[in-house]
Amino acid sequence: MSQNMKKLINNPADVIREALEGIALAYPELIKVHFDPYFVYRAETTRPDKVVVISGGGSGHEPLHTGFVGLGMLDAACPGEVFTSPTPDQMLEAAKMVSTGAGVLNIVKNYSGDVMNFEMATELAREEGIRIINILIDDDVAIEDSLYTQGHRGVGTAVLAEKIVGAAAEQGYDLKQLADLTRRVNLNGRSMGVALTSCTPPAKGSPLFQLGEDEIEFGVGIHGEPGRQRLPVSSADKITEMLTLAILEDKEFTRKQIEWDEKKEDWLEFEVTDHPLKKGDRVLAFVNSLGGTPLSELYIVFRKLAQICSQKEITIVRSLVGPYITSLEMQGASITLLKLDEELIQLWDAPVKTPAMRWGI
Repeated sequence: MSQNMKKLINNPADVIREALEGIALAYPELIKVHFDPYFVYRAETTRPDKVVVISGGGSGHEPLHTGFVGLGMLDAACPGEVFTSPTPDQMLEAAKMVSTGAGVLNIVKNYSGDVMNFEMATELAREEGIRIINILIDDDVAIEDSLYTQGHRGVGTAVLAEKIVGAAAEQGYDLKQLADLTRRVNLNGRSMGVALTSCTPPAKGSPLFQLGEDEIEFGVGIHGEPGRQRLPVSSADKITEMLTLAILEDKEFTRKQIEWDEKKEDWLEFEVTDHPLKKGDRVLAFVNSLGGTPLSELYIVFRKLAQICSQKEITIVRSLVGPYITSLEMQGASITLLKLDEELIQLWDAPVKTPAMRWGI
């Protein structure tokens, strides 16, 4: 281990395996872990008529996605190496393990490796007779393209989609209904983040990027991708205002979607346009820690966010505050605002029981 890296790990090469061993031992009543290849799946038997929901991505963002496997959320999650996409064989074997025959919905954050590998996995799954659809999450308003993406990045709305769509699957929505619902959640969610420090991936042993003691990265990505600007550090209220207004004042933008065309037996790419939040909207407000920011600071951020929404006549009707999509130990936060209607509120409130999120049970 690098002398410059202080982490509660053993060998950097064993981090993912040992973390998966730990979560399996901590929550045996909720999840099981498959180790070759890696994926986490629900411990209880799934109803034979239930469409299953799967997601995945690089490790280092926990509790996303492995902490969200369980009743009311995911049926399986595929963790890659730190900040690295999972492989197609992980996704294929997870789908085969949990598939009921009613269909599989993959929730895919818009990062090039995730998109490519999920596409490969679904093609293989279809060859084995599994009905499967991929839906993208691309809610980050910071920048249109990054080192990892073509188009907007997928960030905080992924957490909210996994909860809402997971609840709908429990309630018996069919595959097309779940696909349409996931797109609707994505179109109504917008996110923006800020980093106060970098983070240190175990295999690298040094900070992912450099920030001066008086600098912040405004619009940072969850893998440390550059944001809109590097700015002087400021007060919590000022930073929160910048994040919130970046979301509220952002213009409509086009979202890329992918879907398998059964007739053409090929991937269909199409574009849909979302609409900015406006006066009178009801929202779920999600204030997220990027890993190193304590709850006390997140509540200070939420306080200012609530004030701004009230001034803009946008009503916060549901909230989520905490570390749900992290970037290892990075200090910083993100804000996600999701426009809600009665259906989405009911699905958000529905029971959930996973290692990282639970209520109504």
